[in-house]
Amino acid sequence: MYSRFQLTKKYLHYYLTASNAKGHGIHSPFVYEFVKNVLNDHKHYTAYDKVESMRRLLLTDESLLEIHDLGAGSSLSARPHRKVAHITRYAVKPKKYGQLLFRIVQYHRPRTIVELGTSLGLTTAYLAMADTSASVITLEGAREVAHKAGTNLKDLGLTNVNLIQGNFDDVLTPVLESVAAIDLSFIDGNHRKEPTLRYYAALSQKTHTSSVLIFDDIHWSREMEAAWEIIKADKQVTLTVDLFFVGLVFFKKEFKTKQHFTIRY
Repeated sequence: MYSRFQLTKKYLHYYLTASNAKGHGIHSPFVYEFVKNVLNDHKHYTAYDKVESMRRLLLTDESLLEIHDLGAGSSLSARPHRKVAHITRYAVKPKKYGQLLFRIVQYHRPRTIVELGTSLGLTTAYLAMADTSASVITLEGAREVAHKAGTNLKDLGLTNVNLIQGNFDDVLTPVLESVAAIDLSFIDGNHRKEPTLRYYAALSQKTHTSSVLIFDDIHWSREMEAAWEIIKADKQVTLTVDLFFVGLVFFKKEFKTKQHFTIRY
C-alpha cells in the first residue's frame, strides 16, 4: 500500500495530466458521450437521498462486527472486530463513487451485475437502485458484515439483490456458472495483484462487447497498478478509462485499436 504522501503525490500528477473533465479534446465519440452523460450528469436522483440517509445512520452505529476476511487492501483487514461506524467511514466507498456507479448502471442498462465486495451494502444499493429490473449478485467474505449488509438492503426495500457470503475463491465460480453473461461488474475485494488478475480472468470469460468491468483502487499500491497494466494489455480489452480511484474496462469490438484514457474526475 502506498503511503498517504505517495498517494497524494500520485493523485496530484493524475489531476494535472488527465484529460479535461468536460470532455474537451477527447476524440473518441464513445468516451466523449460517457463523459458528458455519466461523469457530468449532475442531476440529483431520489435514490441518492435514500442511500445517503442509510450512510448517516450507519455512521452513528457503535455496534461491533467480527471480521475475518475483508481482503488485502482494507485498512480493517488486520482488526478482528470493528464498529459499524468505523467500517462505514473508512471502508465504504464515498458517495461520489457510489453515485458514479449508479449513473453508469443507469446509462449502460446492464441486465446482470456482479459485485465483489458488498461491505455494508451501500454501493450495492446504488447499483441496484439505478435499475430495479437488473439482477445484482454481490459477494462478501465477512459473515457478520454480510449479515449487516443484508439487513441494510432489506431496509432499503431492494428485492433485486442476491447477496452471497463466502470467500471469493469458493463462491465466484458457482456464481459465474449460474449466469449466461456479465454485463457489469464492480471489483472491490482483495486489493492484491494475483487475486485481482484471477478475478479478472474469471469474469472476462463471461463478458461480451457491451460489458464493463470496474476495478476499485487501481492506484492503491504497486501491486494494483501492476494488475491494472496487465488488464489493460489483455487482448480482449479494447478501451480503458482511468479515473484514478476506479478504472473502467470495456470490450467493444468496433474499436480496432486499443484506446486508454485518463480523465479527471
